Amino acid sequence: MDKNSRARLQTEAKLRIGSVDPYGFERSEDFDYSSYEELMSVYLAVLTRRSIKWSKLLKGKHRVQKNVKLKRYVRKGVPNEHRALIWMTASGAQDQLDHNPGLYQSLLSTQQDDKLLETIRTDLNRTFPDNIHFRKSSERSLLASLYNVLRAYGHHNPDVGYCQGMNFIAGYLLLITKDEEKSFWLMDALIGRILPDYYTPVMLGLKTDQEVLGELVRLKAPGVWRTMLDNNVLWSLVVSRWFICLFIDVLPVETVLRIWDCLFYEGSKILFRVALTLIHRHQTEIQTASSLPDVCDVFKRMTRGPFVDESHAFMQRIFTETGSLSRTTLTKLRTKCRAKLTEEES
Repeated sequence: MDKNSRARLQTEAKLRIGSVDPYGFERSEDFDYSSYEELMSVYLAVLTRRSIKWSKLLKGKHRVQKNVKLKRYVRKGVPNEHRALIWMTASGAQDQLDHNPGLYQSLLSTQQDDKLLETIRTDLNRTFPDNIHFRKSSERSLLASLYNVLRAYGHHNPDVGYCQGMNFIAGYLLLITKDEEKSFWLMDALIGRILPDYYTPVMLGLKTDQEVLGELVRLKAPGVWRTMLDNNVLWSLVVSRWFICLFIDVLPVETVLRIWDCLFYEGSKILFRVALTLIHRHQTEIQTASSLPDVCDVFKRMTRGPFVDESHAFMQRIFTETGSLSRTTLTKLRTKCRAKLTEEES
C-alpha cells in the first residue's frame, strides 16, 4: 500500500471512529486509526459474545456470589454496562455502602480540613487534561464530583488524607460508575483493603510491593534481575508509576479497565501478574541494555504497541506467561521485604 492510500484510509477511519474514545479521552495526533479499526473489528465481536454471556449469568440480578465460574467470566472481561455492579460486589464496596447508609453525604457536610481541600484543589485541574469530561467547560464536567469524592475520602481516612495519584483513580471510577457514592466506596475498597499502605505518607505498602516485584523477577527472570543490578536500576525508578496509578496513563484505557476487573475480584496480585508479563515479554531487550538510561527506555517502550493494545489477548497472557503466583508466596515475600525496608528506614 502506498503512502497516499494509507493516508486516505487513516482519514476515513478517523471520520468513522472519531477523535475522542468512548471514555472521553482525546486521541493523540499520531494515533493509528486504521490499525485501531482493524483491532476493534475483532474485539467488538469478543465484547458482543461476552455481553450475551454476562446477561444470561446475571439475569437482571443486582448481586453476585464469588465462584469459579464468575472468576472465569471476570478474567475474560466485564462488559462496561456491568462493571459498576461487579466491581462493587466483588470488592465488598457494596456491603460497606449498605452497612453505612448516609455516611458519604455526612462526610461532605462535616467540618472541612482546609489544608486537605487546598491540596485536592491543586490537583483537580491536572486530572486527565486530555479527557473532555474533566474540563470546566464540559456540559457535564466531572470535576465537582471528583472534588467531592476526594474530600469525602480524605475525611473518612485521615491516615491517608490525599495523595497524588488518587485523583486519577477516583477519576476512572467516576467514568465507570457515574456515581459519587459508589466511587467513594470503591476507593475505600482499593485503598483500605486491596492496597493497604500504598497511599499513606510513608507508602510502605507501595515500597514493599516494588521490592516484592524485584524478588519475583529474580525467581522468574534472573537475567533481567542481574541486568537491573548491574546497571544500578532501582525498581522504584521504573515501576512506581505502574503501582501507584494502577497502570492509568501507563497502558491503554481498555487494558487498564480489564486489569481493574481482576483487581477488584482477585486483589493486588493482579498488579504483579501484569508487571511480570510486561517484563517477561521484553526480557531480551532489557538484558541487552548497557546503562541505566537504556533500561529506563525499554521500560517506557514496553507499555506501548500491539502487545498491550490487544487487551483481550494481553489479559489471557498475564495468567499463562507468568506461571503460578500463590498468595502464600506473596505473603512470604511481603513479610521479608517489609522487614528489610523497616530496618533500613529505622
